[in-house]
Amino acid sequence: MRRMFFFALVRQIRVVWPIISGILLTMVGCGLIIGRIENWRIDESLYFTFVTGLTIGYGDFAPQHLSARLLALVIGFAGIVLTGLVAAVSVQALRAADHNHAE
Repeated sequence: MRRMFFFALVRQIRVVWPIISGILLTMVGCGLIIGRIENWRIDESLYFTFVTGLTIGYGDFAPQHLSARLLALVIGFAGIVLTGLVAAVSVQALRAADHNHAE
């Protein structure tokens, strides 16, 4: 059953990979721009990006400039979409594995 789930998960991820990669590129791009505005190092910018995008919270770093805060909103919304997409793909893979197991 586990093997069927992972096979179905990989198949589902292949289908939505262009969307997932676009969301990740948007998040990373916005994070690097925020880092440039706030004079953060690249590792701090990426850390901020994924903490903000995956937990919807600023965490250790918080942008001070208005433009950086607006870009942080974009990262937050992209993180919500990414989380929903991963959950949907996982559920679909579970359904496919259960359907194949029942046959």
